[in-house]
Amino acid sequence: MGGVAPDTARRVTSVARVIDELRVMLRTRELVPGQQVRQESLAARLGVSRIPVREALKSLEAEGVMRHEPHVGYTVARLSADELAQVYLMRRALETEVLRALPRLRPDQIAELTSLNEAIVADVDRTDVAAIVAGNRAFHFTMFGFSGLDLVVGEIDRLWTRSEPYRTVHLYDAAGRKRVVREHRRMITALRRGDTEGLVELMNAHRDITVTDLHAALGLPNLAPPS
Repeated sequence: MGGVAPDTARRVTSVARVIDELRVMLRTRELVPGQQVRQESLAARLGVSRIPVREALKSLEAEGVMRHEPHVGYTVARLSADELAQVYLMRRALETEVLRALPRLRPDQIAELTSLNEAIVADVDRTDVAAIVAGNRAFHFTMFGFSGLDLVVGEIDRLWTRSEPYRTVHLYDAAGRKRVVREHRRMITALRRGDTEGLVELMNAHRDITVTDLHAALGLPNLAPPS
């Protein structure tokens, strides 16, 4: 019988594990934009060779999360204020189209979103920022997925991934963590009522507050897109 060779399967598993660890390090700001990734240290930390570490870094480079510089190695990609502004401009345009394409959600779909948001509540209570980031992403992309616009949602996913090292800033404030949950509940209410334009307005406000927090935390020029 055919199948994946054991060595290959182990390498794939190791690469996935390194990618997961790097994502946690980015979400918790153990790694920040511009910081170099020490491959030897990471390999020792995870008990793997440098080969899966290098493959994981190449994978994240393809996503725009890491950058490779000759004679330097891999560093966390740093986005300029203009690049961040463009990311949020594209997100606003694409997410608005996706939300307007949503059908009236079924009770089970509303229940799924409610459950995802309540899981975030538990993470907020534990101040588990990495879990909050993952839960927030799961909430939004479950909602986006109900639109059926898979190609557009894929582009939104790419933008979220590229800006993730920056988007965690506002979650280090207790009020910011609670606000995320509260705003999700308002979105669920709008979805239950079939209030598409209300949902779009809530999402715009939800996104723009993150932009404002970034502006304040990083000392960047105003990133908010024109209304």
